[in-house]
Amino acid sequence: MEAGGSNPSPPPLSAPQLPTAQQIGRMKLLWRAALITNFALGAYLFIMPKQKQIKEEGSKAVVEVVPPPVETTALVHDEPIFVPPPPELVKVQEPIPEDKQRELFKWMLEEKRKVKPQNRKEKKHINEEKAILKQFIRKESIPSI
Repeated sequence: MEAGGSNPSPPPLSAPQLPTAQQIGRMKLLWRAALITNFALGAYLFIMPKQKQIKEEGSKAVVEVVPPPVETTALVHDEPIFVPPPPELVKVQEPIPEDKQRELFKWMLEEKRKVKPQNRKEKKHINEEKAILKQFIRKESIPSI
């Protein structure tokens, strides 16, 4: 035996305690908060590149000035430099004649009449659109689109 006193023996290992109902409720709350946060972060990261692409496409001009193709004779690593072909120019379409526009407006009015609204707000919106179409149909001259 050792001098100086008795050695207290370590307490016996007990079985792990089960969480109480209050602790389980807190854990559920934390798990839900973590999952919602992760979902929101994932959605944000997934949508951001699309928004950047939309902004870049919107800032481009309709007609692009195409520089003449660059002719190079230098070889990089024994391979010729690839020069992409110039982009195609946008063709401007001729305006639609008034009689065709009138037929198109009549067709749109018929389709609006077939729509079954779900609520009052939607019905009001459809009625406003139909009123605008009727005005265009009745006018002598239709503004160019």
